[in-house]
Amino acid sequence: MATKVAHDFHSHAHEEGVAGTVNLKAREGEETHYGQALYPVPSADPNDPLQWGSFKKGMILLCCCLYSFLGNSTLIGPSVYIGLWSGEFGVDPNTAAGLVNYPNLVFGLGSLFLVPLYRKIGRRPVMLGSMIFYTVGVIAASQATTFSGLMAARVVHAFGSGVCEALPVQLVNDIFFLHERGKKLGWYTIGLCLGATGPLFSGFMLAGGYSWRLFFYVEFAFAGALLILAFFFVEETKYNRVVVIVPSPVANTTETRLDQEKAEATTDEHASSESPRDVSAVSLPPRKTFAQQLKPWSTVDHDSEFFMMMARAFTYLLVPSTFWVITTYGIYIGLCGFAFNFVFPLKIVAPPYNWPQTNSGLNSIASIIGFALAVPLLPASDQLAAYLTKRNNGIRESEMRLGILLIPALVAPAGQTLFGVAAAQDLHWMTYFVAIAMTQWAGYFYFTVTLAYAVDSYTANLSEMLIMMNLGKQLISFGLSVEVLDWILENGYVKVIIGAFMTVMLVNNLVVIIFMVWGKRIRVAVSKTWLARLHARTAVRGEMH
Repeated sequence: MATKVAHDFHSHAHEEGVAGTVNLKAREGEETHYGQALYPVPSADPNDPLQWGSFKKGMILLCCCLYSFLGNSTLIGPSVYIGLWSGEFGVDPNTAAGLVNYPNLVFGLGSLFLVPLYRKIGRRPVMLGSMIFYTVGVIAASQATTFSGLMAARVVHAFGSGVCEALPVQLVNDIFFLHERGKKLGWYTIGLCLGATGPLFSGFMLAGGYSWRLFFYVEFAFAGALLILAFFFVEETKYNRVVVIVPSPVANTTETRLDQEKAEATTDEHASSESPRDVSAVSLPPRKTFAQQLKPWSTVDHDSEFFMMMARAFTYLLVPSTFWVITTYGIYIGLCGFAFNFVFPLKIVAPPYNWPQTNSGLNSIASIIGFALAVPLLPASDQLAAYLTKRNNGIRESEMRLGILLIPALVAPAGQTLFGVAAAQDLHWMTYFVAIAMTQWAGYFYFTVTLAYAVDSYTANLSEMLIMMNLGKQLISFGLSVEVLDWILENGYVKVIIGAFMTVMLVNNLVVIIFMVWGKRIRVAVSKTWLARLHARTAVRGEMH
């Protein structure tokens, strides 16, 4: 029996002739935010994730943020144990560092398998299954007694949690409107960035006289609690909401709007098999009961090409905005994160500092400070984009949020330079903290805004884009970090950290100017290529907004 929906949204917002350009002009009586119409336009179905209440959406986002935090903290947290493991397992420090580097690589490879899987069988079952996989790997790591056994356990939990970075972006895209995405992705980014503070917690445990195994016991306890939380609050968000991209000249005609409303009438129960039906002929389903929302499985999309999706993901390397996200994450993780977490512990326990090994992870406090200073600016990119949209007569360009990166573009390289000088000249330990806080503050904005820009700019097949983003950044960070310690020790802090790392970061950061000036021209040019035609032919309904 049909039911009246809780929210009857009305919006004439639509994409123009090129992805990333959205007409957000509102008509009288339409609900608006920042003075602009809602986009994507939700359907009338109460099971449409865009129709869910703020508490429901907030709990889903919270679970995603916590999962990202746990997955990343387990990955990088044991970096303070490299010296310990070197002695315990009888291997050199660079080999022991492989217990961090190789799981980092597998972490990216997990997306190659798990993202196609969640598009085929649903977000919820893959999220719950990956959490179980992760939890088993963590407890196995706590029981490992050999180097190979610990490596195997680390690979297992890294593979399982590899989807923890793709899923939050996908779910934000599923349940939030365009005007909210920068802020919501910002919360996910906080979870991801705070995961880099894992060495702080593992260091405190060492300071307390506990074995390295306690770190994995604690992660296991939190993983179990999160699994329960996710089971009760993360509902399936896969939903077939078709968004029609129409040329600008006819964008606001009555006929176009009626066609769009008809297209949006399909419910998620028919996501892979039925075509859009006329709204007048549709009997809307009632909201799923709580018991139905708890089903651990979802409908299977038999049309989803699992292995072809893996292959097509690599074509996103040719999409400029996606490639920029990959290089940004890879550089900040591989050149900054690993340099800080490998170099600081070695420097701080040696003369002239002579800190105890148990305090070698305290550099994470600087990361926390940097991220905390960035939190008040969470909505900044959304607000900037809304202001510029209003000035542009209601037409939103995806590049409008990028101006927020101009100051961070210079702050991060300055922080990296300060860190290199401090290491080379044995400056006061506070210098390291200031340098790390500066870099992490700026890095937060680059993590958040480049990702939001890429999602806004190229809307077809988000899942495939996320595969390439996660795999690409992990490959780059692995390639840059696997020998980072040897590079620095052999060639010196100034030559490597400042001469190489800082230069690469600065060049990557300044690419923001290219996108700010020529970003729309790039999007238009890409839209006319064989690549755009390929992605348009294989685009999945419900993942085009």
